[in-house]
Amino acid sequence: MTTTRSVLLFALAAVLEIGGAWLVWQGLRERRGLAWVGAGVLALGLYGFVAALQPHAQFGRVLAAYGGVFVVGSLLWGAVLDGYRPDRFDVAGAALCLVGAAVIVYAPRSG
Repeated sequence: MTTTRSVLLFALAAVLEIGGAWLVWQGLRERRGLAWVGAGVLALGLYGFVAALQPHAQFGRVLAAYGGVFVVGSLLWGAVLDGYRPDRFDVAGAALCLVGAAVIVYAPRSG
């Protein structure tokens, strides 16, 4: 159950952080207004709380592993919302990042 909870928290953190950054981008770069920027700032703040809910106690390890989730989530977000089509190198790099994230946070450790 701990692994499932952790994976779900990583996914929620990615939605909040990537979504928040996207909202700020839309508000500023696409001129959608300050309400979009404000919603983005709120989402980014919530991301920090969700990241802190991870069952793992080591901040550096959690954030390092989250980096892999962020890479994959960013490519998916771009594909779904911006029409970006990742190429095979994007996919290969994202897969490597995700495998690395899993090793960092879920590898069995002694002690």
